[in-house]
Amino acid sequence: MGKPVREYLLTLCITAAVTYLLTGPVRKFAIVAGAMPEIRARDVHREPTPRLGGIAMFFGLCAGLLVADHLTNLNEVFEKSNEPRALLSGAALIWLIGVLDDKFEIDALIKLGGQMIAAGVMVMQGLTILWLPIPGVGNVALTQWQGTLLTVALVVITINAVNFVDGLDGLAAGMVCIAAAAFFLYAYRIWLSYGIEAAAPATLFAAILMGMCLGFLPHNMHPARIFMGDSGSMLIGLVLSAGAISITGQLDPDALALFTGSEKAAVHQTVPVYIPLLLPLTIIAVPAADLVLAIVRRTWRGQSPFAADRGHLHHRLLEIGHSHSRAVLIMYFWSALIAFGALAYSVNSASMWIVLGVVFLSAVGLVLLLLPRFTPRVPLWAQRFVPPRYRRRRRTAEAAVAMEAGAAQEARETAQETGERAPVTAGISGVNGATAIGPRSRFVDRR
Repeated sequence: MGKPVREYLLTLCITAAVTYLLTGPVRKFAIVAGAMPEIRARDVHREPTPRLGGIAMFFGLCAGLLVADHLTNLNEVFEKSNEPRALLSGAALIWLIGVLDDKFEIDALIKLGGQMIAAGVMVMQGLTILWLPIPGVGNVALTQWQGTLLTVALVVITINAVNFVDGLDGLAAGMVCIAAAAFFLYAYRIWLSYGIEAAAPATLFAAILMGMCLGFLPHNMHPARIFMGDSGSMLIGLVLSAGAISITGQLDPDALALFTGSEKAAVHQTVPVYIPLLLPLTIIAVPAADLVLAIVRRTWRGQSPFAADRGHLHHRLLEIGHSHSRAVLIMYFWSALIAFGALAYSVNSASMWIVLGVVFLSAVGLVLLLLPRFTPRVPLWAQRFVPPRYRRRRRTAEAAVAMEAGAAQEARETAQETGERAPVTAGISGVNGATAIGPRSRFVDRR
């Protein structure tokens, strides 16, 4: 393993460690500060949970950049490029807006304006799209205004896509971590295989982003003890978009032409990942699809695109019948399939095995997606090896429950005739658990 890999691994581990160690104190601070909003109608969790997890993630980002600046190989990224400083400036601004929103819940239009300003700050410091690789045409240079508008649009789309998908415990952090892993492999391959140093900043951003997500996930997995809030979701969305901008709009295909024979061939070779990164459709394909569906759904109903609802993809998985953990894992699966499938296709687009593998895994994903619709019953001899929901109900147990309910009903009728108090039978709905000491919970069963 070469020195660059060791330095990237060290940066990732330190970022994850700082994020993990700071999340506990940040949780206590969020409770003291009152950043525990009431449960809304669209929320899935049942108890108020503190936010502001983005504070720990931001300090993890700062620690990762600080460590990378003092390493031998990664120090060249800071000396030859201003992109790390541009990322830190935009991240600090978007993080501050997110912290204010987690505490005071600011207006959606104000957040949108803050996202555009953060993107503009990065553009002013050089992190912008300079050209686009177009298949069949080659390298197309953009004017300053075109590059600025395209950069701002990409940042805003990515931030809101990640923000919209942050609806289940561990969902946003896990999906962004998967996307960052695929992105890191692609950017590192461009840098190491072709010797193109322009891909080094994007590789560093992906490594730091993985550390931020991995450090926060242990605190955010179901049942979550703290939420990242908008301060975290907007932050990781901005870091992901910064890496996409760095390698999509600033890496000249002319450099790859030295290895592929011509500029058009270089563009054609990198299109499977370049164009999806630009839109973006593979690295954050699932969040982007959720964003588009949410905008269409809300505008069709005459609502604002920023109006919250319970129509996101993860909400639909819960309505189908999936458990919380299974819904998160299904979203992980589809994110990994799309991201790593595009990565494998960019490495060897002529391989039919890659296409067949993606098709087969897609079929597996569809089976897992529709699993709650089918509840097959296994034979009696195999019941001990499957979950209880797939076992056959024993008639004797059902008969016993029916007899018990009938006896309780008969006792109540006898008590009404004689005027005595009816005995309470265990297991009858309305007297056990929470309903025995008060009214039923106001939270509707999501399943």
